[in-house]
Amino acid sequence: MTKAELIDEVSKVVEMTRKDSETIVETIFDSIVNSLHKGEKIEIRGFGSFRTRQRQPRVGRNPKTGSRVEVPSKRIPFFKPSKELRDLVNHSAAANTDAHDPAQPPSAAALGRETNNSGS
Repeated sequence: MTKAELIDEVSKVVEMTRKDSETIVETIFDSIVNSLHKGEKIEIRGFGSFRTRQRQPRVGRNPKTGSRVEVPSKRIPFFKPSKELRDLVNHSAAANTDAHDPAQPPSAAALGRETNNSGS
């Protein structure tokens, strides 16, 4: 799925204009990037978590010339999927295997979340 397809999907599901949906998707992505830039961890329950990992400096090779190249240390973004997401992708969630249509997004119940707003 591309970013444009995601924007189209959001606009269909929430019945908004494509421009408003694009603003929502861009805001979410910008918030994730800004948090990672600050070194913060992002956790989206039922989906996964984003964080950065530090890569140590190393000596690499230029594939064209074969010469040694010093590669400096750097932070890289890392995504760790939640157990619920892994189960949904692998069709091992009980609610997912019987009733889920692959063309439809998973429901809150399939993600193991309650649909009412009382409590957490």
